[in-house]
Amino acid sequence: MRLFFSLWPSEQMARELAEQAIFLARRYGGKATRQETIHLTLAFLGEVDEALLPSVISAARSVRVEPFTLTVDCLGYWRHNRLLWAGCSSPAPELFTLVEALRSRLRAASFACDDSFLFAPHLTLVRKVADGRAERVVRDLPAIAPVFWPCGSFDLVASRLASAGADYVAVAGFPLGTT
Repeated sequence: MRLFFSLWPSEQMARELAEQAIFLARRYGGKATRQETIHLTLAFLGEVDEALLPSVISAARSVRVEPFTLTVDCLGYWRHNRLLWAGCSSPAPELFTLVEALRSRLRAASFACDDSFLFAPHLTLVRKVADGRAERVVRDLPAIAPVFWPCGSFDLVASRLASAGADYVAVAGFPLGTT
């Protein structure tokens, strides 16, 4: 099964981000992310034998980071993969602590995380922005109103490819905090 760990926004926040995604896809071309798939990836494991699932869950249960709040207040664009995203101009330090603690526990349990890239917290809004629109996207991305996102848990998620794109199913949830 294809697995990753993520933070999931509330239904209200996901709805607002999905509306923004539709607006941006109309403006710049590309495919808006579906509301039910908007998330922030913490660690990507890729294909994992289902028999190893208890070990993955055990590693995640050992992570101890206090709850925190993210302020999603900016949009960005990555030309190399034609991706528009929402992010935080100043991410909470606890987010980076969570990512490092999770990845460290997973590595200690002999799971390889795809951490070949520097962690760049983002929520994908539009994929495959139309060719030839990169300069326009970079030049005139609109400002967005800040959205405050209380993060009190993270999830282990299975990804299944479908004709409409990936479908995600929560496998396990993990509360933040020391208790």
